[in-house]
Amino acid sequence: MNPTPETETPEQTTAAANDAKPLAKDLSKETADGTAEDTATKDTATEDVAPTAEAADGSAADHAVDDEDEDDAAYDDDATAAATGSSGGLGTAAAAVLAVCLGVVALTGTWSSRVLGERQGLVGQLKTGQSATAEQQISAIYGDAWHLTALVNGGFALVALIIGAIALALPRPRTAWVRPFALAGAVLGLLGLLMSLGMYFDLFAALPSTAS
Repeated sequence: MNPTPETETPEQTTAAANDAKPLAKDLSKETADGTAEDTATKDTATEDVAPTAEAADGSAADHAVDDEDEDDAAYDDDATAAATGSSGGLGTAAAAVLAVCLGVVALTGTWSSRVLGERQGLVGQLKTGQSATAEQQISAIYGDAWHLTALVNGGFALVALIIGAIALALPRPRTAWVRPFALAGAVLGLLGLLMSLGMYFDLFAALPSTAS
């Protein structure tokens, strides 16, 4: 004989439903707590990311300011270098032209050397008397004036040689004609110096002499 299944009474069904309600409330509470905790975690992570983004923006701004400062400093350096280079090139060009002019003057003679030579001749005339020999008169009146003229021209030639050499020794200028002019001034100064030395020591022409 099969046993007859027991049927639940209405009282038992009501008690089981009442027992399930607290469990559902507990599950709902735990789910709400978990959701609140997740929300709090997300908010904390968002707060952590926000300062990082602000720091990154600040670093980018600092880098941009630094780049602008470096660009300004580079522009200032370039402007200073350009101004210095232009002033240095102008000085070198002026020195080269001056060397050429002084070299030409040393070869052709100057007004100051001529005047000083004539003055020295007059001094020689005043110093020599009637008792002086012809050779003494020639040496005092003509020879001293000639030698003084050679000294003055030699001084101009030496200055031209020095200035031309300095212009050549300076860094290469931007203008192409400066170095040839400096070289020409140095060469003319050297030639003028050699000619003045020859005049002073009577290498090109000896002093006039009287017949014995």
